[in-house]
Amino acid sequence: MDETDDPNYAIEFSKTNNSGIYPPEKTINALFVSSGNLKNFDLAPFIKVQGESLSQVGINVTYFKIKGKGSKGYINNIENLKKFIKENNFDIIHAHFTLSGWVAALTFPKQPLILSLMGTDALGRVKSQWQIAKVFNHLTMLTYAIQPFVKKIISKSINIDKHVWIKKKSYILPNGVDLAKFDGKRTDFRKELHLDENKKYILFLGNKADKNKNFQFLKEAEDELAKLNFTVIAPYPVSHQTIIKYLSCVDMVVMCSIQEGSPNVVKEAMASNCKGVFTDVGDVREVVGNTPGYGITSFKKEDLLDKILEVDAMPICQGRNRLIDKKLDTKNIALKLKSIYLDALKLTNP
Repeated sequence: MDETDDPNYAIEFSKTNNSGIYPPEKTINALFVSSGNLKNFDLAPFIKVQGESLSQVGINVTYFKIKGKGSKGYINNIENLKKFIKENNFDIIHAHFTLSGWVAALTFPKQPLILSLMGTDALGRVKSQWQIAKVFNHLTMLTYAIQPFVKKIISKSINIDKHVWIKKKSYILPNGVDLAKFDGKRTDFRKELHLDENKKYILFLGNKADKNKNFQFLKEAEDELAKLNFTVIAPYPVSHQTIIKYLSCVDMVVMCSIQEGSPNVVKEAMASNCKGVFTDVGDVREVVGNTPGYGITSFKKEDLLDKILEVDAMPICQGRNRLIDKKLDTKNIALKLKSIYLDALKLTNP
């Protein structure tokens, strides 16, 4: 069996035991703690999607958005969060990213604290196109230091999980995709999006200014792609609803990040049956496998061009079937996350 078809990949729950559930008739009230400092979004879309999916499996989610950047900005939120927790009736606290986890941990909550490691908090920030973060950068060290103070640690991919040293707390759980919204029907929104019906479009969905997203790599191939009748478009920032429309009608997505955990754009493209070429980062190879319609590229321009042509020539795309087979939809992921919550609550309330 190909390692990419390992049924145990990405969802590891041998450590959870749902006997003696906390208690079965009680609705769980969860508090999400995360940054509220994004320029173009009130809340990171993948966090909002996760909260919405949990509501479908009987968990009420409230959001606490940290305002203010840098150490001082985060520290200034500790008292506000402590007061917010005291004034409300939460069963569990779930922090997204290490810095948010520290804000939650320093309130010394009575509730179990769950930490989701998203990528940069464990791996560090990419400094330039060819310079990844040093192993002992401050974000990674903070991630190591916080682990004794949380009940469960969720990593989005195996490469992130390598930075979890308290393995008895460790789970690997990627974000799920809403298969109802990313419906795979290939509806033509080109006119609405002002795209030419006669051109082949390659979509780049990351922030072009983010060095880790590595738009420069695709940009270097743009002239050669133009000669082959490909047009590169990079519409960031756009709403989640607009992303759905782009993925429904462009010819291909290219994701060329230097490092990732479990990139949502890959799974959203697959759910949309949109072809794609991706760098071999995070869990991309495990998610994509040998699925028709997709290719994995190195960081060499010639390889990127070859993979784009290979994928473009593929007659079919079966990304959606692959996601369904691997149970990477929001409902299944929400159920797995709920089981982690229940296990944490059971340990807290034996």
